Amino acid sequence: MEPAALIDSFGRKITSLRISITGQCNLNCFYCHNEGQSGHESQMSSGHLVNIIKTASKLGVTKVKFSGGEPLMRQDFEDVLVAIPKFRDVSATTNGVMLAKRAVSLKSAGLDRVNVSLDTLQPQTYASICRCNKDIHSMVLDGIHSAVNAGLTPVKLNMVMLKGINENELEDMMSFVRLFNGDVILQIIEPMDFGNYGGKVNMDAIEKDLGSRASEMIERKMHRRRKYLIDGAEVEVVRPIDNSRFCANCSRLRVTADGKLKPCLLVNDNLVDTVSAGIHELETLFYKAVNLREPFYKG
Repeated sequence: MEPAALIDSFGRKITSLRISITGQCNLNCFYCHNEGQSGHESQMSSGHLVNIIKTASKLGVTKVKFSGGEPLMRQDFEDVLVAIPKFRDVSATTNGVMLAKRAVSLKSAGLDRVNVSLDTLQPQTYASICRCNKDIHSMVLDGIHSAVNAGLTPVKLNMVMLKGINENELEDMMSFVRLFNGDVILQIIEPMDFGNYGGKVNMDAIEKDLGSRASEMIERKMHRRRKYLIDGAEVEVVRPIDNSRFCANCSRLRVTADGKLKPCLLVNDNLVDTVSAGIHELETLFYKAVNLREPFYKG
């Protein structure tokens, strides 16, 4: 008999797993929320990672996204990809620094596509945001080109909008995206917490401007996201702040780097530890985590 689907008490069915495979990162971006994790947790073994993902597949999950920290800090990432079941979509979010050297091997191992964090096209601004050497910026650009060439497409560029830092670069970023003829999509992202870096960007004004110039606008059911098609550039706007629809349509369960099932990005007191569980115990723990889920924004 097939196991029951993962459906929480609010009727939200879990079809997506976002799994942090390491807490380590080679950058130190000042706005980073570390996937809602409390610090640089010890990371799971590749075997436990695979067991969690196999269990998720058995329970109806169709999409897996790998994150970190920086997932490419793990040299066994390709081994994990080879060992997991087939999913409708397997992706990873990366800062792109190490992507150029591994794009082909990641694609061969089973990765479908990548999101690459790129907040600016200016090397010095990049260095200020990521608190790194400005030469790193060119490595990220190389990674984007390599990902496109390897077929890890569409590559989504994650541009966090930072007031007084990069909000004047939107046009330049759209021009950059157009160079790839549809293989790269721009995602402009409202930051989760704007208390420490200069205030909130006016996302309403940005969307109004995009809408006035778009030849087509598509609103995704998931998370109230709007896509704007503007002269060959696809721009998607991600707005999680105080967004009740974002929560109402959430179909994602998260896993922390140290093996805890995390029902909500913004809540840390209801995690379910799996680290000592064998594969036959994981199914019960998944149901436990799903029963703890509730929308953070209930407006």
